Amino acid sequence: GKEIPLPLCIFCIDVSYKKKKLLVVTVATKETDGFKRFLGSAKHFNYTVKVLGRGQKWMSGDYMSGPGGGQKVRLLKEALEEMKNEDKVILFIDSYDVVFASGPKELLKKFQQARHKVVFSSESLIWPNRHLEDKYPHVIVGNRFLGSGGFIGYIPNIKEMVADWTGKDNDSDQLFFTKIYIDPVKRKSINITLDSKCRLFQNLHGALDEVVLKFEDGRVRARNVLYDTLPVVIHGNGPTKVLIGLSNMPFLLELMSCLFCFVFPQESEYPLVVIGVFIQQPTPFVTMFFERLLKLQYPKNRLKLFIYNQEAHHERHISSFLKEHRSLYQDVKVVGPEEEMDEAISRLTTYMSFLPFSDMCRKDKDCDYFFLLDIQVVLKNENTLKILIEQNLPIVAPMLTRVGRLWSNFWGALSAEGYYARSEDYVDIVQGRRVGVWNVPYVSSVYLVKASLLRSELADYELFNSNTLDPDMAFCHNIRDKGIFMYVTNMHTFGRILSTDNYQTSHLHNDLWQIFENPVDWQERYIHENYTYIMKDKLIENPCPDVYWFPIFSDVACNHLVEEMEHYGKWSGGGNKDTRIQGGYENVPTIDIHMNQINFEKEWHKFLLEYIAPITEKMYPGYYTKAQFELAFVVRYKPDEQPSLRPHHDASTFTINIALNQVGPDYQGGGCRFLRYDCSIQAPRKGWSLMHPGRLTHYHEGLPTTAGVRYIAVSFVDP
Repeated sequence: GKEIPLPLCIFCIDVSYKKKKLLVVTVATKETDGFKRFLGSAKHFNYTVKVLGRGQKWMSGDYMSGPGGGQKVRLLKEALEEMKNEDKVILFIDSYDVVFASGPKELLKKFQQARHKVVFSSESLIWPNRHLEDKYPHVIVGNRFLGSGGFIGYIPNIKEMVADWTGKDNDSDQLFFTKIYIDPVKRKSINITLDSKCRLFQNLHGALDEVVLKFEDGRVRARNVLYDTLPVVIHGNGPTKVLIGLSNMPFLLELMSCLFCFVFPQESEYPLVVIGVFIQQPTPFVTMFFERLLKLQYPKNRLKLFIYNQEAHHERHISSFLKEHRSLYQDVKVVGPEEEMDEAISRLTTYMSFLPFSDMCRKDKDCDYFFLLDIQVVLKNENTLKILIEQNLPIVAPMLTRVGRLWSNFWGALSAEGYYARSEDYVDIVQGRRVGVWNVPYVSSVYLVKASLLRSELADYELFNSNTLDPDMAFCHNIRDKGIFMYVTNMHTFGRILSTDNYQTSHLHNDLWQIFENPVDWQERYIHENYTYIMKDKLIENPCPDVYWFPIFSDVACNHLVEEMEHYGKWSGGGNKDTRIQGGYENVPTIDIHMNQINFEKEWHKFLLEYIAPITEKMYPGYYTKAQFELAFVVRYKPDEQPSLRPHHDASTFTINIALNQVGPDYQGGGCRFLRYDCSIQAPRKGWSLMHPGRLTHYHEGLPTTAGVRYIAVSFVDP
């Protein structure tokens, strides 16, 4: 007769079954961000999901304060009564802290290879009753203990497993399934095993060090390096809820695509945004902060400003800004340093519960978003606010970093204790090698919050108080506990964050001293806008032999340096006796103030090295300078004080002479004449520098200033 082939194993299933042969069952009484993430991953990998308990009240505890979860078992038992197909495989898993990393085909294949009818996820830690440890069967390699947050099996076997459930909704599902598993008779009857090597399920509690992200061909998988496995279901279980870093799979980018993005209506109907500007400490470049705030591409009549300032030093900056621009905004509120406010209340909570200011968002039915903006944020992208609103997310931040560092305004992951930990993809995200919208456990300094959250889940300002955490950390910790997701986007370049380290307020223009701490911002503020084009566009002029003329300082730099010197006020007398210099005698004296008199010599040397030395080496080939100097000073020429300077050589290899104000509006006359070449520069441009040899060939004089006051900054370099 005809030979009939026999199956290779009695537990095998056909992995080519259509997806209807596998049903994912979960319990979700509330549609949290975590639940949406779970559904997004299920949709991405083409799973069929049945959700139990929608709209019901959760009665099973929070898993943080103690065991619970019995409600899940009850709902599952009820749902199984409706299921008649004995060939169907059920995957029963949590959802709020779970994502899929692969599809049904791989899951079913690995279930088949387990050669059991029910497979539970496994853990390295026993919970909730450690006294049951001795009753667990031993394993040769892998995790020994059962995790109830995920199991897969055939309907008849799962029905048998839950048939004896008579517990309360707040009883422990973990303990219920544990007692079944450690009972040898029941374990054999139902045919249960554990996924000890995490081939199907990866529980993260107690296993953070075992799991890394594996990037390959544009995809990312969670890899268990201890057992060299690629689990299909990732569960951020336990008290840390650390799924964050591992949740940013490719499906999340799909989920974050603009299928759900906000579409802007006409300008008059733009969402109303309350911008909270917070000044907690002395901060550099505050004037530039307000200039950028003014440039935000968003209708000003759809913005309300709340400025909370704890620093008296910045009151003049705020007053100057509001004097000119207050009327542009729908409303403006200011709390100054004279009005005491607890820091925890002073941040988001100000808008939710602090006296009259709460009306600006929480109690204002027209308020749609709150935009927190710390004063140290350098927001270069003028469309930032619109970009964030378009994402249509509960809390979203633009990614910002500090120049030259991996420090950013978000955390990629959490440690087991709930503090900062670097995620596998953190560096790639910060450096822009991976671009997207990322679910993260912590954001700070600048973020957008939906007003609907402020009126509901975030109505309690105790969210920002903690005995052990600062307000930002307390806020993010409580946000996570409420199941609300925070996101950061690096899909655009947004800007950076200033360093406030070592910022002093003892000068008139303290930003001049920021060339070390915030070099990029210093350059933007103080270096001429055409400086970077000098070489490419040949902006260096050659008015006299070996004399070069080029733009170096912005108008602001010139003004600040002059004002700083006048504020200091201790101008020299212009005589030959000068105790400030070695030897105490000046052969060709000027009325001046030295850079070291205002403690600016280190910053001036840095300026010469960064901005003058490259031009020197370009224009005088073969000469390399370290920009050393003994004399660097600002000279003041006035007709009734010292109008000119007699012919002389400089004690330098080369000299820098920067015009700090403008001929015409500020003074008449002035200039420099090189006698050997009978060549003069009689109309020095503000912010432009003359560079010329100091000794032997370039004998020169300062031409008379006939009206007004002329200022120049002079450096004798490499004496």
